[in-house]
Amino acid sequence: MAPETNAQRGHEVRRRLLAATVALIGEKGWNAVSTRMVAERAGVRSGIVHYHFTSVAALLREASLGTVRQILTGFAPILRQYDDATAGIDSILDALDRYSGRDATSLLMFEAYLAATRDAELRAELSALVAEFRDLVADWLAERGQAAPRETAAVLAATLDGFVLHKALDPNLSAEVFKPVLRRILHPVDESEN
Repeated sequence: MAPETNAQRGHEVRRRLLAATVALIGEKGWNAVSTRMVAERAGVRSGIVHYHFTSVAALLREASLGTVRQILTGFAPILRQYDDATAGIDSILDALDRYSGRDATSLLMFEAYLAATRDAELRAELSALVAEFRDLVADWLAERGQAAPRETAAVLAATLDGFVLHKALDPNLSAEVFKPVLRRILHPVDESEN
């Protein structure tokens, strides 16, 4: 086996720093994360954090955006499995059911959304990721003949965020509660048929 290069070691340290930051955001909160805490959790000296990131804010942004990007891009293969809009959205809700709203990933999402209200750079990048997700859902819905796919995608994205947020407050909330309501949004009953 070839010896590890400096670039490989640097990549591994950076990965550990980001993973430590993700965990700490969920445990301590956005504003409580410090360079020292991240370094301790990653098993490196504090100075290494500043070697890889220009500031704690930059580290927090990169860690949170990476996590959000991973979650949102993970929905694309789920949607592609379904020709039916209802089945696809049901599947996304089922995937979101694994988040309790109090797990590290959910808490990171909540913290990142809140931090974005005060950090213009984070807001711009997070907004771009969310817009990309809404576009993906809108295109997928349009291919399935959904009326008003852009508007529907915006409502669905906000509902999915709200689903996880509300699960933090009500652990009994599940995808099964949301599915019938979203099905009605995707396939509204025509009042003239009654």
